[in-house]
Amino acid sequence: MNLASQGERLRDLLVLQWPPVAVAFREAPPPGVQRIEMPGPAGCAYWRLAAEGRVFYTDASDHFGCTIGSHTHGVDLPEDKVQELEAIVATMVGLEYIRMEEVAALPRRAGPFGVAVYAPLGQAPFEPDVILVRGNAKQIMLVAEAARAIGIAHEGAAMGRPACAMVPASLQSGHGALSLACIGNRVYTGLGDGELYFTVPGPRIAELVEKLETILQANQALERFHQRRRAGSN
Repeated sequence: MNLASQGERLRDLLVLQWPPVAVAFREAPPPGVQRIEMPGPAGCAYWRLAAEGRVFYTDASDHFGCTIGSHTHGVDLPEDKVQELEAIVATMVGLEYIRMEEVAALPRRAGPFGVAVYAPLGQAPFEPDVILVRGNAKQIMLVAEAARAIGIAHEGAAMGRPACAMVPASLQSGHGALSLACIGNRVYTGLGDGELYFTVPGPRIAELVEKLETILQANQALERFHQRRRAGSN
């Protein structure tokens, strides 16, 4: 099953409003892929553009708008942006939004940052490193169950702020990452109150889509069972 089929099948099985987004980190952009026309306010804003059907790449400077996101994605910041990051972190700590020890523990992508490439999964002209699945609680439940069935279940508690940290978390662990997102991400992507994310390591997407069909059939059968059981207890 190729990426086009995987993207279409994943979206159809889950009845997703937004297509899954493929993300890859490369030394140079793939042939034929153009750079984003203008930098976004945050790296996660590029997720929304890709979900809308855009295929593009960003370089390091295109991520300077969000220094927290730059940090999680392994972007080296110029001195003025380092100072901005320190000021933002100090503000967040002062607001009791985050503790300083949490900042040091944030997942961070390793290695030099060349370019980041984004596309809807079904249109990706590259092999994705990470795939972002955006959906409601039931949709993400099904993805998480399929991930567990193939051995890439999310480990530990659901991730929260910052949402972009789930990308390096998935890259580092080789597992899925469940994220409740953060307020910045919800603003920049238009994420609804009932939506959240699950990231899938790119090399495992074919397995996940195949297993998802089994998980859906099992859930449908179990739903009928539980409905009959509930009806019989009334």
